[in-house]
Amino acid sequence: MERGAIDVGDLAGPFDLQATLESGQSYLWNRADGDTYDELHAHGGDAWYETVVDPIPEVTEERVAVRVRQEGGVHDGTLRWEASTDAEPLLTHLLRLDDDLDEILDATPDLPLLERAYDAYEGMRLTRDPAFPCLISFICSAQMRVARIHGMQRRLRETYGDTVALGDGAYRAFPTPERLAARTEDELRDLSLGYRAPYVRRTAEMVASGEAHPREAADLPYEEARESLKRFVGVGDKVADCVLLFSLGFLEAVPLDTWIHTTIEEYYPDCDRGSYAATSRAIRERFGGEYAGYAQTYVFYYLRAGGA
Repeated sequence: MERGAIDVGDLAGPFDLQATLESGQSYLWNRADGDTYDELHAHGGDAWYETVVDPIPEVTEERVAVRVRQEGGVHDGTLRWEASTDAEPLLTHLLRLDDDLDEILDATPDLPLLERAYDAYEGMRLTRDPAFPCLISFICSAQMRVARIHGMQRRLRETYGDTVALGDGAYRAFPTPERLAARTEDELRDLSLGYRAPYVRRTAEMVASGEAHPREAADLPYEEARESLKRFVGVGDKVADCVLLFSLGFLEAVPLDTWIHTTIEEYYPDCDRGSYAATSRAIRERFGGEYAGYAQTYVFYYLRAGGA
């Protein structure tokens, strides 16, 4: 096992590990204390977070078990990590530590709602989750609270994921497409996936057979990429936008979930254009275009946690 540290002060802008991992972007990390998503207003904590990551092109060629915690503040703290290999490149990728957060937020419009959200969760960054687990997570997200979505993904890992050792601990990888494709709908329903079970199974089958892979969308223009992801069963515009934003690096994507529809209704009613595509385009422009997904994620978390 290797250990290391990343100086938050060396990053371009602040960083808050808890806000990043418990803001509803990612469901692939577990808190070592078992309290992931127990807090509605989660930020600034120092708990250990753990995950197993399969190979990611140009990032890692091996499966990596990794643990990370943050000590100190969002400007001058330290990220302590333990992993089966040097985890700094992997954490830089997954947690977008290479983003210049100050520059990104400065590039979004001076809107009072955005300023309040930025102040409430200083240092929250977007994630770059692996594409297949991210896709499955958001297929499971329809009409679900974040804690229940996380619970579904945890049960999938614990039931069908490989065990990966790290020091004295053992962690579960996310199931491979082949492993999920081999499950029956009833087996997946037993994990509380409900009507999402056939969507998960068929999507896994598409990836396992080589019919399609969510990573293929990464090379397309934004709106074409959204259409590409909608090939997968159970994926509509909103789920596609979540995968584009939280996995594939389309920082302009604005998923239109319940909270963003509420934002439009209460703050920017002129952005309601009727259709998903037109409304998404309008709120994307209102939030500044290139980095609108960052603005969206702050607003989503701020309003969900009770901000106004």
